[in-house]
Amino acid sequence: MELRELVAFVAVAEEGGMSAASRRLHISQPALSQTVSSLERQLGVTLLERSSTGVRPTEAGTALLSEARAILARHDQALRRMAEFTAEGGGVLRLGVPMELPPEVLEHTLAKFTADRPDTRVMPRHLSTAAQLSALREGELDVGLVRERPGGDAFDAMLVLRENLGVLLASGLAAELAGADGVALDALSGLQWVSFPRSNSPAWHDELTAILRNHGIDLGPPPPEDQLLIAAVKLAAVAAGRSFALAPQHWPHPLPESVTWCPLVGHPLVRRTWVVWPASSRRRDISQLVAAFEVPS
Repeated sequence: MELRELVAFVAVAEEGGMSAASRRLHISQPALSQTVSSLERQLGVTLLERSSTGVRPTEAGTALLSEARAILARHDQALRRMAEFTAEGGGVLRLGVPMELPPEVLEHTLAKFTADRPDTRVMPRHLSTAAQLSALREGELDVGLVRERPGGDAFDAMLVLRENLGVLLASGLAAELAGADGVALDALSGLQWVSFPRSNSPAWHDELTAILRNHGIDLGPPPPEDQLLIAAVKLAAVAAGRSFALAPQHWPHPLPESVTWCPLVGHPLVRRTWVVWPASSRRRDISQLVAAFEVPS
């Protein structure tokens, strides 16, 4: 067994499906499926039960999942321990990734980084901005991609992405509200925003709510603090017809016929993403990963 095969298996087992796991690992779904199938052939056992709704570990898969997690944890711990003796880095970079990051951003960056550092494995983790900053402070992440620039002098930051946000609406409602240039923000005043918890990214949340309030938008009750605003939640709320959600044009999720994306007139909402890392870091692998991100023009 190779480490990459264990990483692939753990991702599929934890995500419950090939599609979600491939997004998590930022590799193609066919390549991921082939890797897991190869692992099953090597071991001579079926590790996953596959169905139309996803996958789940078999008894053998559950046993391997526990062992694989322990192996990967020990491997990463050993590399981090060795990183204490060199500025080159430890062969593993833990990268925080926000929800809805365009997949091409990481694909392009990781391709450039891997070409220079084929010996270093980047481990992405989906975390909110607040969770990433906390993990960076605690030494549980090496680099983060966050939706607000951190204050103070603990972190260095570089802007890597600007996205004009549009609006997701029930298709019938979109046909009523959209003009030649899109939907005016004021036209959404009778609808409720499908929001994310403020604790996920306080500064970005406050910026959004201030703009929406100025245009008479009904913010409604705040969502539960532990709610994860995944695509399925957005789409279900919007399809009901009296709510809207915000999303960039190239939102990385398929839309059902009942939901339509429209631009906002004048592009009043711009979502920014920064790459951040500890200001005290002297690791070359971190500086090379940061350099691999393209700064928007």
